[in-house]
Amino acid sequence: MNKTNDLFSKSAGEYTYGGRVWIDKGGKNFLGLGKIHFLELIKQHGSMSKAASILNMSYSKAWGIVDSMNTLAKKPLVVKKTGGAGGGGAELTEEGERVLELYWEFSRNFELFLLEQREVIEQL
Repeated sequence: MNKTNDLFSKSAGEYTYGGRVWIDKGGKNFLGLGKIHFLELIKQHGSMSKAASILNMSYSKAWGIVDSMNTLAKKPLVVKKTGGAGGGGAELTEEGERVLELYWEFSRNFELFLLEQREVIEQL
């Protein structure tokens, strides 16, 4: 599975086929690989600003993405940590961790589906 691109690409003879995994809610983009990657960076670094910096994204854009995901999710996925001597940060909630796991499960199932369709594609 390629974490840098949400296009799953498979080959069958002369054909290449694939698809993208994303989840919308109420006509708004809730999750896709970019947002999942962003959540994983927040988890890894404990900082939304560090995650945004790695992705060459402004903090205001990063906060907008987190706010959108938090609003669309059943429960918030990311919460801010209050600062101290070392400053604040951000962390994934239990719901954020659960959503990561479910997204990757969905992605694995989608990729397996594509592999299963190879015989169909080869008949073209």
